[in-house]
Amino acid sequence: MAPAPILDSIVDTIEPRKETLPLPEPARQRLLKAGIDLSKGYPYRPSVPLYLQDVYKIRNEERIYEDAGARADKSKKNLLSAATKVTDLTTHIGTEIEGLQLKDLTPEQRDELALLIAERSVVFFRNQDLAPQQQKELGEWFGEVEVHPQTPQVPGIPGVTVIWPDLFTLERPADFRRPGGASNWHSDLVHERQPAGITHLHNDTVPPTGGDTLWASGYSAYEKLSPEFRKIIDGKYAVYRSAHPYLDRENPDAGPKYIERTHPLVRVHPATGWRALWVNRSMTVRIVGLDKAESDVILNYLYDVYEKNVDIQVRFKWTPGTSALWDNRITIHNASWDYGGRHPRHGTRVTSLAEVPYYDPNAPTRRHALGLLDNQEKSELGVAE
Repeated sequence: MAPAPILDSIVDTIEPRKETLPLPEPARQRLLKAGIDLSKGYPYRPSVPLYLQDVYKIRNEERIYEDAGARADKSKKNLLSAATKVTDLTTHIGTEIEGLQLKDLTPEQRDELALLIAERSVVFFRNQDLAPQQQKELGEWFGEVEVHPQTPQVPGIPGVTVIWPDLFTLERPADFRRPGGASNWHSDLVHERQPAGITHLHNDTVPPTGGDTLWASGYSAYEKLSPEFRKIIDGKYAVYRSAHPYLDRENPDAGPKYIERTHPLVRVHPATGWRALWVNRSMTVRIVGLDKAESDVILNYLYDVYEKNVDIQVRFKWTPGTSALWDNRITIHNASWDYGGRHPRHGTRVTSLAEVPYYDPNAPTRRHALGLLDNQEKSELGVAE
């Protein structure tokens, strides 16, 4: 979730706005088919906590986590053999699978899907007949489903967040120069003690033109760095903040503050064992142990590497009833608002929380592990031909 403007977020916390919108018809039909009660209004808005101290207590204890991809058959034969077509959309990131319904996956296929997401960063399924309840049940397979204290939800299903840009722009007006939605590069829930793993966004309603989403590969962003530069950031920690601010109960006059937690700049995915750059311009605050000027120089360079190398990105054109599942541990993403609110867009999102982020100095890069290093990389790393 992209960061909210401070003043608007605090005002909404104290006194939620009451505007209503007509629900797009494809979304309405999907929700009614799933037995969702819309009679009390849509979406459901939780009672939002006001104080920083209360939010810090949410999920503040370490939880046991087992990565579904780590227990999968490495060949992924159960998943891939059942598909009618599997297409890698770019060399480094993004795969589309045809001929499968997510609601019907077996336990073995679910594990193999988690591994495929860990390897390819984001996986797409079109023409899905998927109720919000089924979306949440799949999310629970991948980890504890995050129930957000601020975002609107599908009534009666905590943890299924409503993604409805037209609703968001009622609360925070947007225009061409200041686009709405999640139109900046970010990763979800980086401030959590155990941040997000797999996110599953199902869009039942999409504009006929525009509204694409972009993802960039953290594996490849790290590999774009020279071996000497990697040594500068390997093992370093950074401060990551929440998208929403809160008041400090002990000093409310100080104004809104964000949840902040410290995690490694470079992390290792438990299913692949590969290193990934883990920063995002929206919510990485500073590198621990460096002066602000030093931290800013390094972080801004890392953001640019991540955001400006188009060969490590995928841009996806949505169609109604499409699901995208991506891994926040190894990606950043950006939703284009180029349709400018002229057409409705609506979906539901489920995010599964993962492990406490960690760095392993013995972990390889993706290209090294897969034998993809070119001669220049081998020379720089001292790898034998």
